Amino acid sequence: MSEDSNEQPVDPFKPYKGRFESYHKLPSKGRNKDDIMNEIATMAKEENTKWQNGKVSGTFYHAGDEHREYLNQIFAFYSHINIIQADLCPSMSKFESEIVSMTIGMLNGEAAAETGDEVCGTMTSGGSESIMMAMKVYRDKAKQEKGNTEPEIIVPKTAHSAFRKAGEYYNIKFVDIPCEEPDFKVDPKAVAAAITPNTVAIVGSAGNYPYGLIDPISELSDIALQHNLWLHVDGCLGGFILPWVEKLGYDLTTFDFRILGVTSISVDTHKYGYGLKGTSVVLYRNRDFRKYQYFVDPEWPGGTYFSPSSSGSRSGGLTAAAWASMIYLGEEGYLKIARELMDVADGIIEGIKTIPELKLIGDPTFVVSFLSDEVNIYLVNDYMKTQGWRFNVFQFPPALHFCVTRPSTQVEGIAEQMIQDLRAGVQYAKDNADTVSDTSAIYGISGNVEGNQMVRDILESYLDLFYTV
Repeated sequence: MSEDSNEQPVDPFKPYKGRFESYHKLPSKGRNKDDIMNEIATMAKEENTKWQNGKVSGTFYHAGDEHREYLNQIFAFYSHINIIQADLCPSMSKFESEIVSMTIGMLNGEAAAETGDEVCGTMTSGGSESIMMAMKVYRDKAKQEKGNTEPEIIVPKTAHSAFRKAGEYYNIKFVDIPCEEPDFKVDPKAVAAAITPNTVAIVGSAGNYPYGLIDPISELSDIALQHNLWLHVDGCLGGFILPWVEKLGYDLTTFDFRILGVTSISVDTHKYGYGLKGTSVVLYRNRDFRKYQYFVDPEWPGGTYFSPSSSGSRSGGLTAAAWASMIYLGEEGYLKIARELMDVADGIIEGIKTIPELKLIGDPTFVVSFLSDEVNIYLVNDYMKTQGWRFNVFQFPPALHFCVTRPSTQVEGIAEQMIQDLRAGVQYAKDNADTVSDTSAIYGISGNVEGNQMVRDILESYLDLFYTV
């Protein structure tokens, strides 16, 4: 490291530059394993301190250090396994079919039997793939069964960006419906008004990422049934916690297969299912939907190629860990963690109600979103960052949310500490009302991007920021 390097500001995305060797090409001779382990351990330890204080919104969904270590041990048994080689590793078929089956049970799939349906599904690599697979299913099913070659799908503006990604990848037109005050949920009347002869499906969230709110799924179902449309519920964020929150006695909007018009649900095992990162489940009301997800190439010289989702090779270790997480926790474990999470969330909700300058968005559960009509909420976030908090930042309108995860439940008095800091943050925003905030709304980043120029740089060359040594 050069003598004057300490005078240079640390790039928040490349804090190790100058501290550790950078590799622009393969080293001519491999490094010592202990040295590599020590370097990785140093980086991991420093990064873990950022969330172990319980002040990080979402992001780290694991169920505690002991649980994570248990899953890492499970992963090690299958870290070399490729699920696509089913004959060599039949345990993968067992794990995946049981994960899907247990998820179906959690989301009341038995209710579909009353209409002669049998809910089924597959695993995927994450929520985006689950969403995109469901959208591909609707595109192909509409073309095959309805002759629709210009499919349109109606989505709330608050729906995850993976839907728009599916539109670009699969040539589907997505029609956005605004989600505005007072409740920030999609308006069923606006959905109905947007239907055209090319509409094949509509979307609702449970809950949506910006605010954690459940769209009026039952009303969307009525519209779907009336117009012979399909209905996808994105439960990637809430699907593995809302069922347990409901069992705890909270009054929630029903969103699962108890609703007749729901034809598919995406739900992430790697969030509140507490598996390792990289697994999700997509469910369909019956096999007539799921068959359109499969890819089969019988003419390939390498042999008939079959893939249930867009992924080819997939890690057996991740699947085994997801299965091990679910059967270890069981209903009792999921309920216990949900109770701990909601105790923290309830404390945050009640505390925010006592700060006049802040306004809750909707009727929160485990995700607490809020905005302000009186102060610059981004300045509030600037202050909160100085206290170690990492909120998620939104635009249209400017808002913040804190998604409660297990790490926050391990810190005594975390809700009270947050409210105390928010009060100070509001005062900071008042005292600095003429100041330009450092915070901007970028998904996956807390907003600490070194001011507006850095924001512009990120938006202009986002990938270069991460993929240049």
